[in-house]
Amino acid sequence: MDFVSVRIITGDVARLVDFYERATGVPAGWSNEDFAELRTSSATLAIGSTRTVPLFAPGSARPADNHSVILEFLVDDVDSVHNNLTGFVKDFVNEPTTMPWGNRALLFRDPDGNLVNFFTPVTPSAIEKFAR
Repeated sequence: MDFVSVRIITGDVARLVDFYERATGVPAGWSNEDFAELRTSSATLAIGSTRTVPLFAPGSARPADNHSVILEFLVDDVDSVHNNLTGFVKDFVNEPTTMPWGNRALLFRDPDGNLVNFFTPVTPSAIEKFAR
């Protein structure tokens, strides 16, 4: 089995896609106005409209209601990314901070309130764990 994607359900696909394209630098591929994907070398961030939810099960997902999942992106230099996002990201949860497990992490919220973590491994063990 391979883990391939995470999907965010939103009431405004274009707004959220624009946010993630600007935050990550990854262009989205659009299937239609209700669904787009940002593909990286290791996984895909899918963004779907609330209109897609009934295709799976009516009422099974609600937009802007995540209180437990953090989307994580490995970046080369989290401090530079923080500088680039300042003025664009409206809700930083923390500034770049070195975590006990060896990653320097930046936590913020997307326009729907989802938590996003950009991180850079900085200790030898973390660097080895995420070697590309």
